[in-house]
Amino acid sequence: PEKMAGTSHIPAEEMEELREAFSKVDVDGNGHISTDELNQLFKEANLPLPGYRVREIVQELSRTMDLNQDGKITFDEFVVRDLKSSEVAKTFRKAINKKEGIYSVAGTSEQSGTQHSYSEEEKVAFVNWINKALEKDPDCQHVVPMDPSSNDLFTAVGDGLVLCKMINLSVPDTIDERTINKKKLTPFTIQENLNLALNSASAIGCHVVNIGAEDLKEGRQHLVLGLLWQVIKIGLFADIEISRNEALIALLRDGESLEDLVKLSPEELLLRWANYHLEEAGCSKINNFSSDIKINNFSSDIKDSKAYYNILNQVAPKGDEEGIPAIPIDISGIREKDDLKRAECMLVQADRLGCRQFVTATDVVRGNPKLNLAYVANLFNKYPALKKPENQDIDWSSIEGETREERTFRNWMNSLGVNPRVNHLYVDLADALVIFQLYEKIKVPVDWDRVNKPPYPKLGSNMKKLENCNYAVELGKKEAKFSLVGIAGQDLNEGNRKLTLALLWQLMRRYTLNILEDLGDGQKVIDDTIVIWVNDALTQAGKGTISGFKDGSISSSMPVLDLIDAIQPGSIRYDLLKAEDLTDEEKLNNAKYAISMARKIGARVYALPEDLVEVKPKMVMTVFACLMARGMRRI
Repeated sequence: PEKMAGTSHIPAEEMEELREAFSKVDVDGNGHISTDELNQLFKEANLPLPGYRVREIVQELSRTMDLNQDGKITFDEFVVRDLKSSEVAKTFRKAINKKEGIYSVAGTSEQSGTQHSYSEEEKVAFVNWINKALEKDPDCQHVVPMDPSSNDLFTAVGDGLVLCKMINLSVPDTIDERTINKKKLTPFTIQENLNLALNSASAIGCHVVNIGAEDLKEGRQHLVLGLLWQVIKIGLFADIEISRNEALIALLRDGESLEDLVKLSPEELLLRWANYHLEEAGCSKINNFSSDIKINNFSSDIKDSKAYYNILNQVAPKGDEEGIPAIPIDISGIREKDDLKRAECMLVQADRLGCRQFVTATDVVRGNPKLNLAYVANLFNKYPALKKPENQDIDWSSIEGETREERTFRNWMNSLGVNPRVNHLYVDLADALVIFQLYEKIKVPVDWDRVNKPPYPKLGSNMKKLENCNYAVELGKKEAKFSLVGIAGQDLNEGNRKLTLALLWQLMRRYTLNILEDLGDGQKVIDDTIVIWVNDALTQAGKGTISGFKDGSISSSMPVLDLIDAIQPGSIRYDLLKAEDLTDEEKLNNAKYAISMARKIGARVYALPEDLVEVKPKMVMTVFACLMARGMRRI
């Protein structure tokens, strides 16, 4: 299909690889590939091809990819072409891989028959990051430090311990430490750790649909690196958001509202932050080096290290804050003629700030977009160097942090691999593209010919998005048979919290029930079906039952723990728990254990411990439904 519909079916992991490939060719970062850039790619890749052959390949690629023949290949056109089949396409892929030093992995994936590749640079970067993060963890001394030049990493993830620890570093408290198997590991306890890691990764918004415990046990390189990158990125981006970091308001530009800033993705905010410090650096001449640099990406624009030099110099502590000593940055290396040497000098200065992470000098000079993004995010997290503006007339009440319910829905959507990734629930659903992908996940067919796709025209772009939202509501009413009384397309488009959440809940509920119906040969499932199944399982195991999803006893988490023990007898350590006269803290303690144990026995639970403590019926229902799905698989 030559229409954009094709892109909605591409898994997120593959989409990210395609984006990365695209950014490697789109050197100026303007969002499209020109003939010049294709020529440049083949030149840099040093493929042994005669000049005339390169010209033919470039013409062929332009002809087959540039669907509207405007002389520019956009990302959508790039994605829609099948890059696996023709000889030309193979040469093109080879050029991209060669340019970036990517290692091909033996063995092909069942689904596509393509050869998977992984980046040696990424492996080295992630190993160094994990070594530093876990160096003092007593449970990881058997694997840390890993040797970045070997394949240690791919063996180390095999028992699930490192992954569980990295997930907790990215989103603290996701996994209850009491549920991780740490000593005398057997194939069974390793399997439990890997279940726990994968289901917890899913719960924090990682797309793990195509990754199984076997892949991790066998150390499948591209899958291990793909999962680790998602976990690390979620941790790096956690505080790059206004409700978590109000000083980001310093990045507001003239004429912008707070809402405009809230709409930016973490990547866009990081670019904005980098340019803010570059502008600040332009005020003072450093060693006769005046900065009038602006960057539009973390690939081609940072290759000469000059932007990085200026940012480091701006954010380094000046010694005027209370008790924080100054860290002077030596900027003289900026005059170094050789790009590689200049990058190395810059990284020596980054090291003085404790921020020499993710990139080598070669990664900077090559403009590796993923690793440079991580480098900048880490620098931002350690030295944001922003002050919250005091005198500006800002309506602080409009900055609302994400509610638990919103976070659960967002993580659920991201774990299904929707594209683009959802950072801000209401902003990112305003054109309904993500909602259409969710309809497809619950088997509601979408007529993609009716959907307006980006890039939207400058004039009337909201009209196009509104048309999509109207169609999304129509699908919900007519095809999905949802109850959407009083919900119009405009409500989704404007981000009406209550009404958007009402639709999302019905999508998540249907998704959960579909899993049960598939397991039960298509028999209709309603809330009562789940309650009856749960009570049967509890009664057979000689445990107490529940009256429904509002039952007060659920606040102790004991019914959930009892059900887990009924599904996998002997799995719950009741000696770690308190069952009666519980304080709020003890209830939360039980709930954290219950949620982690559910994931450990193989239930993909998205709800949070607080949902059990507060007995939130909707989320309680999803917990029992996921456990029921796990229990039915056993039969």
